[in-house]
Amino acid sequence: MSVSELHEVQEKAALAVKAAEADPSASPVLTAVVREFAAKATKALDVAGKGREWEAVVELEQAGDSAKAAAEADQGAAETTRSSIVEAHLSICMLKAGLAKAAKAAKAAT
Repeated sequence: MSVSELHEVQEKAALAVKAAEADPSASPVLTAVVREFAAKATKALDVAGKGREWEAVVELEQAGDSAKAAAEADQGAAETTRSSIVEAHLSICMLKAGLAKAAKAAKAAT
């Protein structure tokens, strides 16, 4: 996993926050959950920089799962808001899958 990949997730989470905050129909709960996702993305960069990549990604994915569930549950949120959140969630899922695949390959090589 590269730090640039984690930065990409952070950027998408930040865009999701902007979308939720700009959406007058989005619930305050949705906006709060998406803000937490973005905060976890920032924290993940710090944790990953200390050699704890897997921990950072798992915690961030959990926050992303919560944001996606909140977006799906918020019937008032605009489609563009939901799409932004789902895109940010997908980016962390893809990062985790890549990290898991790399770990599996490394283990098989030993």
